[in-house]
Amino acid sequence: MKYFSYKAKDLKGKLIKGKVNSETKKEAMRHLQANGLILFELKELNPILYKDIYIGKPIKNKDFVIFLRQFATLIDAGITLVEATVILQEQTNSKPLKKSLNQVQYSLEEGNSLSNALAEFPRLFPELFISMVRAGEVSGNLDEILNRMANYYEKQYQLRQKIITALTYPIVVGIVAIVITIFLLAVIVPIFTNMFLSFDQEIPTYTQVVLQISEIVQSYWWVLLLITLLSVIIVRLLNKNPTMSYYFDVMKLKMPIFGVFIQKALLARMTQTLSSLLNSSVPILQAVSITENVIENKVMKQVLQQSKDSLESGESITEPMKNHWIFPKLITQMITVGERTGSVDAMLKKVSEFYEQELDESSDKLKSLIEPVMIIFLAFVVGAIVLSIVIPMFSLFENI
Repeated sequence: MKYFSYKAKDLKGKLIKGKVNSETKKEAMRHLQANGLILFELKELNPILYKDIYIGKPIKNKDFVIFLRQFATLIDAGITLVEATVILQEQTNSKPLKKSLNQVQYSLEEGNSLSNALAEFPRLFPELFISMVRAGEVSGNLDEILNRMANYYEKQYQLRQKIITALTYPIVVGIVAIVITIFLLAVIVPIFTNMFLSFDQEIPTYTQVVLQISEIVQSYWWVLLLITLLSVIIVRLLNKNPTMSYYFDVMKLKMPIFGVFIQKALLARMTQTLSSLLNSSVPILQAVSITENVIENKVMKQVLQQSKDSLESGESITEPMKNHWIFPKLITQMITVGERTGSVDAMLKKVSEFYEQELDESSDKLKSLIEPVMIIFLAFVVGAIVLSIVIPMFSLFENI
């Protein structure tokens, strides 16, 4: 893909400058003219210097959800795909999405299908979304599919926000506790150290331990910082190893309190995704494969891979699930009933609604449980250090 800078005027005579990417200069010119621009300068740019580089996700989840809801509304109102992409380019605040929609518009004008046009931007548009659009094009109910996808990604966004909200509080309090502890040990405790040493009195063992820790923090803070950085780097490197990554995901699910919460979030996402795909007439093998790619946890990924193998060999999708601890009996029983009655998608939808409600309740319980625990933890850490200073001071006052 080549990059071009252009200068042009619109139908109102307003000067417009910008960049466009296309296979050839001729195609870029045709695309700009099709947008009603009067072109008078078009220069090819160095693709290395002008290519957009994004770290992490190029588009925020919230922007994607808004885009989907607007897209579904426009198509449902009878607006053509090309017109809808033009309107969405003007509406979105996301630069990556705006540029990709510009190319999608161009691809649609060339006669390509929407799914193929979206597939050119795999980092922006998930495989699940593209597969559902393709299914909608085949069945002729693209408007319904887009509405369903808008609902699905809204639920996924809400689900993600619940997890972030539930886990942010303990992380923030934990960081605050570490910062306060380091401040007390590095700044406050040393002020009293010299005072204690100036008196010819025996210092309690407990206070001596805290003073030694304070001395270590002051003298070897760089070592502690280096150990922390190395630990983060080592964990990241180990996480790239498939075996270690799998065990890390097992540890997440086995964590006290948080493990059950994460498991419910995974089950809600898995059942929502699979239900949406099957309800849109996506073949079950393809649906399981797409769901496997959507789920980030390696433990659940492995079970879904085994479920796909089970289906290919003519067995039930639930066979591997029945023998794994991550899937409760509720899911396997409901899917089994769905297989017998030919309504797996409906059963999965009911299960997903159940786990959404469970997640809401768990989120509220988690926040109400964590708040007092973290406050007690912070009070204990600060109190322990303050106590180490107060105890010898009482001894000194008694001897005066």
